[in-house]
Amino acid sequence: MASIFLRSLVFNVLFYLVLVVLCIVAIPTVVLPRQAMMALAALWANTSLFLMRVVCNIRIEFRGVEKIPKGALIVASKHQSFWETFALLGFFDHPLFILKRELMMIPVFGQYLKKVGMISVERGGGPRSLVKTLKQAAAEVKRGRQLVIFPEGTRRPPGAPPSYKAGVAQIYVECGVPCLPVALNSGLFWPRRTFMRYPGTLVVEFLDPLPPGLPRDEFLHRLRDEIETATGRIVEAARAEQAQLFGAVPSPAKAKG
Repeated sequence: MASIFLRSLVFNVLFYLVLVVLCIVAIPTVVLPRQAMMALAALWANTSLFLMRVVCNIRIEFRGVEKIPKGALIVASKHQSFWETFALLGFFDHPLFILKRELMMIPVFGQYLKKVGMISVERGGGPRSLVKTLKQAAAEVKRGRQLVIFPEGTRRPPGAPPSYKAGVAQIYVECGVPCLPVALNSGLFWPRRTFMRYPGTLVVEFLDPLPPGLPRDEFLHRLRDEIETATGRIVEAARAEQAQLFGAVPSPAKAKG
């Protein structure tokens, strides 16, 4: 475990160093079309995946990429880690995220988020604030963008009981576009609220898209069942792999915080 600690430390230093350098390099893109900044964001994501592989021995496997529809889309992803907030960027032409308002307030970085058209939400702002944010997101989807949304609203450690919110169903009904469910096991390798990074095979699985037009309750039920079934399968496989690597499975889900 000492080597994992050292590798995690090295990775985090490099990860944030790359982010700082790219934030400086990106300054001219403020006056360029949005895609120029998105290209740098994709570079950051790809560099991070490279560092995960060579420094932390985390192999990344993306399954079902051929199932991703073109055009306007809702991407409903399981959320176990900070990792998927940047790793999914490169799969979509015009990605859109709903972010905490605090992120928009970060000097320089927050300006970049605004430049690429991300949407902020004020946690604790009440139902009216949430409805406004969801309508704004739906309007962007109707313009042809791909909304990447985490239906549980926050990160949930592997094995935690699912807690899906109704917001994703509201956007789905209003937009009339397909919804792409995404399962993953990132929380076993990039746990929340700790700098440790554990080796193994991190899997993202794009599932069969749900067609537009389903009743709200049926949509939410199918979305939850399909994501949770696939997530359970790939988490179980990853735990078995980690048991072989370590002799016992680390417990990132029980990390402090």
